[in-house]
Amino acid sequence: MFQQMKYFIAVVENHSFTRAAEECDISQSAISQQIKELEGSLGVALLNRTGRSFEVTEAGQYFYTHCQDVLEAVNQLVQNTIKITKDDEVELKVGYLRSFGTAEFLQTVSQFSQEYPKVKIKISSGTHEQLYELLRTEQVDLIFSDQRRALSNEYANEFLTDSQFMVAVSQTAFPGDANQIDAAQLVDIPCILITDNSQQANEETYYREILGIKSEFQLVENYDEAQMMVASNQGYLIVNSRTESQLDTKIVKTAKLVNDSRELIQKYYAFWKADNSGFYIESFADLLKQSFA
Repeated sequence: MFQQMKYFIAVVENHSFTRAAEECDISQSAISQQIKELEGSLGVALLNRTGRSFEVTEAGQYFYTHCQDVLEAVNQLVQNTIKITKDDEVELKVGYLRSFGTAEFLQTVSQFSQEYPKVKIKISSGTHEQLYELLRTEQVDLIFSDQRRALSNEYANEFLTDSQFMVAVSQTAFPGDANQIDAAQLVDIPCILITDNSQQANEETYYREILGIKSEFQLVENYDEAQMMVASNQGYLIVNSRTESQLDTKIVKTAKLVNDSRELIQKYYAFWKADNSGFYIESFADLLKQSFA
């Protein structure tokens, strides 16, 4: 049926049995017969024929649209199957979110390398936007990153874990044992961003639009610098229940960050392009998911 599907696509796209036959390098009568056999197998009319012309039926339009996806999936399956059996060294390019930490990611890299020793792993790290750009431009095959956009069918989105947003403040700020701080309470205190100038605008947009932060921003280069500013009551730092482990709780304290009493949760996924899925990409994603189980 796969060959008949190719013939049908050619007929629809050329609007002609004659031109489709020439494109497929078979006779017009043969391609006409193949389309009739396809219709017989399906039990529906794909084309309404009138003399030497035809119109695509509603069922035919549906079949035309979706059989292209099927053929693309089959082609991808064939290519990935052949790739696995090749003796040539295979390269898998993966990226991870620099601010998250590396424990689970490096565990996955180690396990993957043991199971697939012939696959060379190339690793990149970066901010969310840097990783997204690497994936969009196909410079990496898979990234481990946080979710900042609506999930898209253009990408495979494998959920891994989530984490409660936290705010780190000095020990003298917000006295008492408050276990949560609303973003509105922070409006007069600078918000510290650990990023560089190239990513500042992206980070500020995310903090304002998603987290509801209205403070002024203060840029720093690393956690040590950010922690010193927090400890000296010069600003606050947004982390989450995972990344707060990078802070020294002797000099700063953390509380849940909420927005209008709504808890803020950060979700993490493995992302890869849906049209670039393959055995090794999916295997790496499965191992990464297991590391968070």
